[in-house]
Amino acid sequence: MGEAERGEAAPRQTVTYHCSQAHRAEITFSTEAAVPESWDCPKCGRPASLDSDNPPPAQRNEPYKTHLAYVKERRSDAEAADILDEAIALLRSRRKSGDVIF
Repeated sequence: MGEAERGEAAPRQTVTYHCSQAHRAEITFSTEAAVPESWDCPKCGRPASLDSDNPPPAQRNEPYKTHLAYVKERRSDAEAADILDEAIALLRSRRKSGDVIF
């Protein structure tokens, strides 16, 4: 009933992708569609390829950098010491003048 209403289904092909965790993902494409060389594994999310003997290695994730790590990339220890000395001097002068500092 459904096929008569919608017409015939487009011709399809099933392609198998393999990831480094030995997962197999069978993805169905139209025969007219270009089949991609890689696909994300639906089980583990790692990259998968058409070659079962040589699956792509897992991508290396860079660890999260803190604000301090970015600051240390931009400033040397001597520059950091100078900035800290200026900030301490400013706080001490504000305390002497009677400013309330929390």
